[in-house]
Amino acid sequence: MHATTLVQAAGPTGLAGWIVAIMQLLGGPGAALVIAFEYVCPPLPSEVVLPAAGFAAGRGSMTLVGAILWTTGGSLVGALVLYWLGAWLGRERMRRLVSRVPLVKISDIDKAEAWFARHSAAAVFFGRMIPMLRMFISVPAGIERMRLSTFVVLTTAGSLVWNTVFVWGGYALGQHWYLVQDYAGLINRACGVGTALGIAFFVGLRLLQNRRERRRAAAAEGEKA
Repeated sequence: MHATTLVQAAGPTGLAGWIVAIMQLLGGPGAALVIAFEYVCPPLPSEVVLPAAGFAAGRGSMTLVGAILWTTGGSLVGALVLYWLGAWLGRERMRRLVSRVPLVKISDIDKAEAWFARHSAAAVFFGRMIPMLRMFISVPAGIERMRLSTFVVLTTAGSLVWNTVFVWGGYALGQHWYLVQDYAGLINRACGVGTALGIAFFVGLRLLQNRRERRRAAAAEGEKA
């Protein structure tokens, strides 16, 4: 089927139609290219890319297994780009940058580094299955210089699980593949709300701590006077 016809049959147009057209024209390599770009360009959500790959597989652009393997390979490439970005950034440069963020203290960075050191393997593996985190978890792995072979194995395994679910969903739904993103949107919204609440809690707690520190400092100055 011609790419234009495929896009028309796919349902959505715009970004989704463009993704489907690339996969129809390039097959598996096109799927890998798009999913790799998705890692460094969040406006391309995997919840659209992966079901589209499954739909393209159902139309004969590639096999179902091929779609899963190609997208997993693309996920690994995108993750490695961010890993090397983190390695280039380095621990000291990262600490200088983060320390300039309002309300963030060096002790917060130390705690985050200690947490990642304890849970790095689980963070990289399960992080591939959590919206938003699945892209950014590669950066701290690079900063902390996680062993590259370990990073590759965990990233591939986690991405394989995530990709299989969404590619198969698009394959099974056929021309209604885009409905997968509606269900995935619930997960994204839940993660977004959780993140917003977490940030709000952190900001509120830090403002309260700063106020208490100012009061203690003022009391100490008063006693000296």
